[in-house]
Amino acid sequence: MTDLIRDDLESSDERLPRGPRTIRDVARLAGVSIGTASKALNASGRLSAETRAKILRIAREIEYRPNVLAQSLHRTRSMTVGILSNDSFGRFTFPIVEALERRLFDQGIAVFMCNATDDPLRERRHIDQLLGKRIDGLVVTARRADRREPIEPAARGLPVIYVFSRVENRNALCLLPDDKGGAALAVRHLAALGRRRIAHITGPERFEAVRLREAGYRAALAEAGLAARPGDYRPGHWSEAWGRDAVQDLFSRRRAVPDALFCGNDQIARGALDALREMGRATPADVAVVGFDNWEVMVKGARPPLTSVDMNLDALGREAGVCLLDMMAGRVITGVRRLPCSLVVRDSCGAGQHSAFE
Repeated sequence: MTDLIRDDLESSDERLPRGPRTIRDVARLAGVSIGTASKALNASGRLSAETRAKILRIAREIEYRPNVLAQSLHRTRSMTVGILSNDSFGRFTFPIVEALERRLFDQGIAVFMCNATDDPLRERRHIDQLLGKRIDGLVVTARRADRREPIEPAARGLPVIYVFSRVENRNALCLLPDDKGGAALAVRHLAALGRRRIAHITGPERFEAVRLREAGYRAALAEAGLAARPGDYRPGHWSEAWGRDAVQDLFSRRRAVPDALFCGNDQIARGALDALREMGRATPADVAVVGFDNWEVMVKGARPPLTSVDMNLDALGREAGVCLLDMMAGRVITGVRRLPCSLVVRDSCGAGQHSAFE
């Protein structure tokens, strides 16, 4: 216990009672009402940052432990949150969930995660089970940031956030990476390095992310005074095989071949690197390559190591945690928020440095 708290006790000729510390002890030592102490400890209500910090500090110093069961019964809250995903591989969901869980853990909230695997019946059952556990909120995420049906009316009245997932509902909150901005970031970087013939190899156009990244690619080219030549934009598949095939076609049909490739994901970029190497074209001396996703196993295993756009999925998870806590406290939050991406520079673009840009 700090000298400050000892002084407070001595000045009032009081001593902390034996046994578990109570919220009354916290309130008395902080010089606030029990209601104010409760707001600070439950991350609710409007308090000044100074008052909230003081109350939380005192609670830690006297080792106050809330009665979670009593709190749950009093507030009709279970201190649990559900996460519903269809990303069975976990490439995109796990970073989001880890960051979300860290944020909620600080508030004593546990997480239940369910995998629906694109099965509507399975998703329905998971939602019913989560609602049966009286969860305080629900986060819906996916392996691709595309539109889906809202889960209402199954969870009507429950705080719900769609992360790396989107619904057509003006009353919903959707948190997404800025695909268009991330693509523009990559192309601007290539143009700044002096690349003038920048091609774009990407995935299927039915994905919104593909269309947004194409828009960012074209906008950044125009900004640099460049233009995509016929055939420089190649939509296809999310695979290394497509990256190889697209490069072989791009470099076999023209004299003025690309001097840079912006790829719609890291798998495509890995295939492109393989094809360039097989064709005897050096990366980055002849052709610079940038991917998208910054998937560690891909970018660090590439030869040369791959420059890539990072969607900052952990930032999405943290933002989801902050918003969910606010919604659980009664705040109404709606709309589509696109969080910025960053560019992680490695050897494949020829910049000669390892750093991140936003």
